[in-house]
This record gives sequence, structure tokens and C-alpha cells, in this order.
Amino acid sequence: MSNSVLLWQQPAWQAEAKAWIRSMLSKNNLQLASGIEQPHIRPWSTVLTVPTKDGLLYFKASASVFAHETALTDYLSRYRPEIIPELLAVDLKRHWMLMRDAGTPLRQFIRAEKTVARWKDVLPLYVDLQKEMAERTTHLLALGVMDRRLAKLPEMFENLIADESAMLLDQEESLTSEEFSRLKKSVPDFVRMCEKLASYRISETIHHDDFHDANIFVQDGKIIFTDWGESAVTHPFFTLVVMMRGIDNSIGMDFSPESEQVRDTYLGYWTSYASMEELRSIVKLAQSIGYVNRALTWKLSLDNMPEELKPEYAIAIPSYLKDFINESVGT
Repeated sequence: MSNSVLLWQQPAWQAEAKAWIRSMLSKNNLQLASGIEQPHIRPWSTVLTVPTKDGLLYFKASASVFAHETALTDYLSRYRPEIIPELLAVDLKRHWMLMRDAGTPLRQFIRAEKTVARWKDVLPLYVDLQKEMAERTTHLLALGVMDRRLAKLPEMFENLIADESAMLLDQEESLTSEEFSRLKKSVPDFVRMCEKLASYRISETIHHDDFHDANIFVQDGKIIFTDWGESAVTHPFFTLVVMMRGIDNSIGMDFSPESEQVRDTYLGYWTSYASMEELRSIVKLAQSIGYVNRALTWKLSLDNMPEELKPEYAIAIPSYLKDFINESVGT
């Protein structure tokens, strides 16, 4: 990764951020125990570690395109403080947060224990939040959370695939020209898929578009959800796209029985809408559309990062669209 193109790496920005951190520490009667470090740098965000005499804190800054992360995390921390990191300070204008350590990543437990059993403690909390937020979508959108409601996705899909340069045609692991041809012809099918998914009347709500076991933490027996930057208001089942892949990754197996087991546990909290058999059919449709939603998120990120860094991440867009066109047949 280039070290000269990101805002987070510019001395003036670092000085400004560290001055703000020290000011917020003073307001909270906290003292640094050692130096502030910057272990995490991405085009879309950066994280600084802030060791204090009262425990480790984290500072996070989000890129403007994901500025809603700060506002959403602040809102959720007041609405459901028990499942969100404790925020000590926020700057909504600069998209900055200072928060307490959230604990140990769920992934660390799953890989050590070689079981997905801990997901059973995670899912009811997440589904409860999704169901509660379904009544607050207007407020979420006002906070700047991405609007990916099903009625809007067809136009967004057309605009996405109109950018042929983003498709990286016939490159390794990317779309072939034949797949891209099918993709362009699939627009009417995609419209019908969105309409069909909407017909089940499962309320659109908050969707964490990067919901995997490295963004879920365990602290003193409590589950804490982090990294809300890629969240959207859309169909709740889109969450399963990244969630199931994350489980497979931690288990070390593609299409693992464990990921299907966790999927069914998740669906078990939605049986007031449909039977388990029908929900499995609905989720297959939702996952297909969810690939497009995921590609849209990557496109948004790519369009707003420095040119020098785009090649490192560009494959994500055609990769998800490849999954869509090859897995949605007959959906």
C-alpha cells in the first residue's frame, strides 16, 4: 500500500487527531499510559490505539463516504449501549470516535474452540436490534445510513454494471465476457427478484454489511457489535452473505455445515414471518440480491479512494457480481 496518498498518514492530520484525543482524555479525566499508535490503516478508515491508565481506548476515523458510521454508532450506543462499544467522545463533523476496548474478537474463540457454538449468543441480540430498528428506518436514513431499500436496488444495479471498466473483464478471478453479457441481460430478472423478495413483507431495517466474527467482540460475557460503516437500510437477510463466508473462513472450509447451522439459527428468529422451509427459500433469494448489494458497497468505496490504491481492492466488485450471475440462476 502506498504510504503517501491517504489522509490518515499525513502529519498534519495525525497531529490534529492526537490533539483531539488528548483533549477528550482530559475531559474524561484520563491519562495516557504510553504513546498513541496507528496499527490499522485502510482507504476507508483508520484506527489508533490509545493506552490509558484506565485501560486501552481506540480512536476511529471514517472516510467521508462512510461518515454515517460515527452518527450510527453514536445513536446505537445510546439506544442499545449493552451491545455497542462504550463511546467516550464523538466528532460528527470529522467522523471521529473515541471508545473503550470492546474485548476479544469472536473469531479468536471460534478458531481456538473449533466450534460455532458461541454464535447462539450473538444472533438473538442482532435480530432483536434488526427488528427494533425496522420501526426507525426514517431516522436511520436521516443519520446518513446508506439507502439500499429493495425498490431502489434495480436502478443502482443498472448504474453499477454500466461501468464496464469496473468489471475487469477476463482478468483472473473476475467476470468473463460471457458472464458480463449475461449480467447485462439479467436486469429484468433482477427487478423481478427484488419484487419477489419484497412480497414476503419482511421489514427492511438495519443491515450490517460486514457482519463477521472479527467485528463481533466478547467482553465479560457480553456481545459487542462494531464497525458499522458499511451498514445500510435494506433487507435484513443480506447480513448472511458476509456472515456465512466469515464462518467458513474461521472453520477453514467453504460451504461448511457449520455456516448452514448458524444460518438456520438466525432464521429461527424470523419464523413469525414464514416457516423454516420457506425462510430457507427466501434467504437463498436474499443472498443472491445481497451479492449485488455487497458489490455496490465496494463500488462506493473504490470510487472514493486514491487511484494508486484501487488495484488492490478492485476485484471485489466483479467477484461479487460473478457470484450473483452464477448462483442466482433459477432463484
